[in-house]
Formats: sequence, structure tokens, C-alpha cells
Amino acid sequence: MKLNNNVTEFILLGLTQDPFRKKIVFVIFLLFYLGTLLGNLLIITTIKTSRALGSPMYFFLFYLSLSDTCFSTSIAPRTLVDALSEKTTISFNECIIQVFTFHLFGCLEVLILILMAIDRYVAICKPLHYMTIMSHRVCSVLVAVAWVGSCVHSLAQIFLALSLPFCGPNVIDHYFCDLEPLLKLTCADTYVTNLLLVSNSGAICTVSFVVLMFSYVIILHSLRNHSAEGRRKALSTCISHIIVVILFFGPCIFIYTRPATTFPMDKMIAVFYTIGTPLINPLIYTLRNAEVKNAMRKLWSKKLVSDDRR
Repeated sequence: MKLNNNVTEFILLGLTQDPFRKKIVFVIFLLFYLGTLLGNLLIITTIKTSRALGSPMYFFLFYLSLSDTCFSTSIAPRTLVDALSEKTTISFNECIIQVFTFHLFGCLEVLILILMAIDRYVAICKPLHYMTIMSHRVCSVLVAVAWVGSCVHSLAQIFLALSLPFCGPNVIDHYFCDLEPLLKLTCADTYVTNLLLVSNSGAICTVSFVVLMFSYVIILHSLRNHSAEGRRKALSTCISHIIVVILFFGPCIFIYTRPATTFPMDKMIAVFYTIGTPLINPLIYTLRNAEVKNAMRKLWSKKLVSDDRR
């Protein structure tokens, strides 16, 4: 990759420079990352091996867990290494790769959440036509479109990053590479870049959040015509989704709708949606979903039986 500036590497300040606090950061990130891997990989394995979880909802949940795993992996391992290192430098190419992967899987998660909302809307509001509308082929095409859309979004971030001239300080006051902290290091006017960033990441977060919340309002309104048991089951599922949406989009909107300004709390808010939300998602979708829990019990029982036979 050809550089169009004088900076070949960046120094990441991380969450703290205090040696003792860096150890605390390491422990917290390690626990959260391991929990994220365990929870999401368990969901992925359960959905792939269980015939009972063949509905479109679990098809999308599989990709949500996959995007959570990859999203967290784009940040956590590097942060863990930096927390144990005295010199925390990252090359220009590594920084660009991190920006790409971070936005690729972050955008994929956003689009999968929208697909899950569409799935719930069809299941609750169009139950007689559900299997026709949300066929396996349709779901596969929707996920493919989500992947393409995520790639387009990430490539736009890369083009913006590569267009920035870096010729001065190379110290990033953050624990990972993203366009917002990189904008502070440029030696040119970033007004247009800020507008493009808000119209890209900021608009995606805000519009997606509004669309999702509006769709759930429609779904909840339509529950009036369902039986008590149907309302209870649908309400439980929708509440799970709404919690995930608020926890993920709240911090993202706060960060990406105002890239021209930064606050000291930005790094702590970023911690919440980079390692917090990927851990919370599997907890919400397993603890509140009886079908997933039953499938996990069966999977565990099969494993125990196979181990005993050995």
C-alpha cells in the first residue's frame, strides 16, 4: 500500500498510560473477549448443529453472532497486546486494516439487526405468508446484500483515511484506529471529510436506529390482535431485540454524529460498544430464548453421551 504522507506508524495511547491501570484494562478486556468468544461461538455451533433452530430468525442470529465475534476480534486482541507493552505502535497499514475490519463487521451487525426486525415484522404481522416471504433463498440474498453493503461502507472509510495527509504528530489518543482520532492528526482542513464521515457512519447509525425503533413500534402495535400467549412470546422476542438495538446504537450515535469534536469520555463509550455489546448479545438471546437454551442442552447432552461411549 503506497503512503501519501510522511507518517509510517502511529503511537496508540490506549485507555491509560499508568502501568497498574493497564493491567486492569488487560484483565477486563481478556474476560470480556473470552466471554464474547465463548458465548457467540456457542450460539454459532448450536444453530449449525440443531435442526430445531432452522427458522429465519436463527439464520440471522447465526450471522449476528458471527459479526459480533469478528467485530470484537478486530479490536480486543490488539488492545490486549498493547496493555502488556511499553511501546504501543501500530503501522500505517495495520491501522488501515483495523479501520476496514472494524467498520465492516460493525456495519454488518447493523444490517443484520435490521434484517432481524424485518423477520419479526413478517412473522408477527404476516404469519400466514411468513414461510413464503422469508424463504431460505430470500434470507440468503438479504444476508449477501448485507455483506456487500458492509464492504461498500468500509471501503468508503478506507478511501477517506487514505485521502488524509499526515505530516505531523503521530500519536493517536485512543486504543484503536478509527477515522475520528485520525482526523485530529491531519495537517489539512478536515471540514469536508467530517461532513462525509457524518453522512456515512453517522447517517447509517441514526437512520438504522430510527428505522428499527419504528418497525418495533409497528410490531408492538399489531400485537393487540394476537392471543395472550402469542403476545407474550412475541413481546419477549421484541424486547430482547430492542435492548440490543438501544445498547448498540446509543453509543454509536453519540460518537459518529459529531466527529469534529471529541470528549474525554469517548474512549470509555467506545469500550462499551466494542467489547461490551458483543458480550451482551449472546446473553440476551440465550437467557431470554427457551428454544436456544433447549438446543444447547441437547447439544451438551449429545457431547456427554459421546464422551461416555469413548
